[in-house]
This record gives sequence, structure tokens and C-alpha cells, in this order.
Amino acid sequence: MTTKTRVPAIEGWFTMDEGAPALLGSRCTSCGNVAFPKETYFCRNPHCRGTEFAETELSRTGRVWSYTDAAYQPPEPYVAADPYVPFSICAVELAAEQMVVMGQVVPGVGVDDLSVGSEVELVLDTLYEDDEHEYMVWKWRPTDAATTGQGA
Repeated sequence: MTTKTRVPAIEGWFTMDEGAPALLGSRCTSCGNVAFPKETYFCRNPHCRGTEFAETELSRTGRVWSYTDAAYQPPEPYVAADPYVPFSICAVELAAEQMVVMGQVVPGVGVDDLSVGSEVELVLDTLYEDDEHEYMVWKWRPTDAATTGQGA
């Protein structure tokens, strides 16, 4: 049996650290504003004219800000299973950065398992595979406290 190489589906957006993956953002060296995905041209803070940025790992945990299900198949470049299997999506507020990042929720967790304010953590999961590679993405997974009803 050959082992497939795990590669990011989107290069440079997250680390591939299995034990502690993190989203990769940028921090403006002028004002400290954090952006995701990384900024390379100008600061997104309307009061800053900064054009230099340092790569920064974002918080690995946050709280659900909003959530929904994807009952319809997203358009390309999303590669869906055949037949399509609906999944949940949540917007997560990262407390340290005070920003909201969207992402899929891990398989097996539906909208009935989520609530605004519950804690989630960033994990890696396979988006799709070919003969040689597993293409990885980040997803959100409820923490143990959230799944036992103690995280909200």
C-alpha cells in the first residue's frame, strides 16, 4: 500500500502541523492590524497606509459567531464527493485577533450540534484525494467542553 503525500489545498493559508495547525495571517508592521488571508499590498485598516507585513499564526481556537449548513453543492473549485454530502459551515471569532474566519465544520457535526458562543478548535482534514496526494484544508471542530454542552 502506498502512502499519499498530504499537501495543502491552498498553499500558504495554514500550517500542516497535524498536532497544532494554525491559519497564517499577516500583521501590519505599521499599525499591528491582522488580516486573513495574508495581505501583501496594503493594510486593510482604513486609517493606516502600511505596506509591510509580517506573517503571523492566528489563534487555533475561537467561539462560533454564526453557522449554517451547505445543503447545496458549492461551485468549482470546490471538489465534492459524488454523491454530494451536505456539511456545516461556521464563522468563528478569534478572540486574540478580534476577527471572524469562516470554515467548514468536521464531518459528523451538524447545525444541531452547534450554538453561537460555543468553543471550537482548528484541525486539518482531507478535502479530496488523487492518486498521489491528499489535499488538506482547515476545519472547525467543537472542543470537548462544547460537545458536552459546557462550552457555551
